[in-house]
Amino acid sequence: MLEEFRKEIDQLDDELIKLLNKRMDIVQEVGKLKRSDKSAIYRPEREKAIIDRLTANSQGILNRAAIEAIFFEIFAVSRNYELPERIAYLGPEGSFTHQAAESRYGAMSDYIPLDSITSVFESVKTSRARFGVVPIENNQEGTVQETIDLLAMHKLSIAAEIVLPIHFAFASKEENLENIKTVYSRDIAFRQCKNFLNDYFKHPVKLVPVSSTSRACQIAGEEDGAAAICAPIAARQYTLPILYSNIQDSADNQTRFLIISQNFVNQVSGQDKTSVIANLPDEPGSLVRFLQNFQNAGINLCKVESRPAKEGTTFKYVFFVEFEGHFNEPKVQNTIQPYKNNITWLGSYVQLC
Repeated sequence: MLEEFRKEIDQLDDELIKLLNKRMDIVQEVGKLKRSDKSAIYRPEREKAIIDRLTANSQGILNRAAIEAIFFEIFAVSRNYELPERIAYLGPEGSFTHQAAESRYGAMSDYIPLDSITSVFESVKTSRARFGVVPIENNQEGTVQETIDLLAMHKLSIAAEIVLPIHFAFASKEENLENIKTVYSRDIAFRQCKNFLNDYFKHPVKLVPVSSTSRACQIAGEEDGAAAICAPIAARQYTLPILYSNIQDSADNQTRFLIISQNFVNQVSGQDKTSVIANLPDEPGSLVRFLQNFQNAGINLCKVESRPAKEGTTFKYVFFVEFEGHFNEPKVQNTIQPYKNNITWLGSYVQLC
C-alpha cells in the first residue's frame, strides 16, 4: 500500500515539474517584455492577487499560509528567470533579516549581507543592490529608529513590508544541559527568552552577549560546554544541532521588515498601506490639524512617530506617519492636498499588518 502511494506521489511530482517548467518558459517571455519597456520585475500587489485567488480556489487542505510558503518560493525563482536580483540586507548570514529576505526572494537570489542599516541604504541608493531589507519594528521591543531616520534622509521607496514571526532556537553540540556552562546570543534574545533560561537551567550558566545570533552559533560550534540562542536559519548554517525550538517567552513575537528600492511604485491593490514623512509648520496645533484630516476622511492611521529634524540647533521634529490606503487613491490625495509641500511620500505597498 505504501509503495502504491509513493508511485502516485512520484507521478504527481513529475506532472508538477512539467507545469513548473512551462510556467518558467512563460516567465522568461514576460521578462523580455518587461526589460524592453523597463517595467518593474517585482510586483508585490500582483503576487498578493495570485495568493488571494489561489486561496479562494483551494479545495483541499492547503490553507493560505501553506500556499504562501509554496508560491513565494515559486515567485522568487520566477523573478530570477525574468531578471536576476541582488538584495542587500542587515547581516550577518543567518540573521532574522536574512530569513526575512529569503522568505521573499528565495534561495536563488544574490544576497549581500552588510554590517549596518546605513550600509544597506547606501547600497541601494548607489545601485549596488536592487533591493534592501531592513528591520523597522518589533512588536515587543518597539521601533528601529535608525531605519526611520534613514528613510527620511535618503528618500528611497518602500516596495513592500514583511512580517516575520520571531522564533528562537537553543542550539548546542552538547546533548545534556548540565554540560552547558556558557550561552551566547544577543542582549535582546536573552531578554526575550528569559523564562526558558530560568526554567531549564538549575545550575549557573554564563550569558555572554555577542554581535549576532549567527556569531553565537559560530562560537558555540567551536567551544565545548557552550550553546547559542539563535535564529533557526543560523543553526542550520553552522550545522549546530537544535535542542529546543520556539524558546521565546511570547508566542506573539513578530518583527516587521521593509523592502526598500529606488523609485519603486506599486499599483493600487485594494489593501494598501502608505508611509510618509511629514515636516509640519512649527506652530501650535499643526499636528492636531494634520491628523484630524485623516479622521474626517475616515482613513485609519497605523503609526505616528516623531523624530528629530536635525536642522541646525533647533529642537524641531518631523513625523513618520503610516496610514491605510494608497497614495494615488482620490480619498488619500484629497486628504493630503493641503500638506503637499510638507509631505515626503516613501511608498504605498500591500498591507500585511
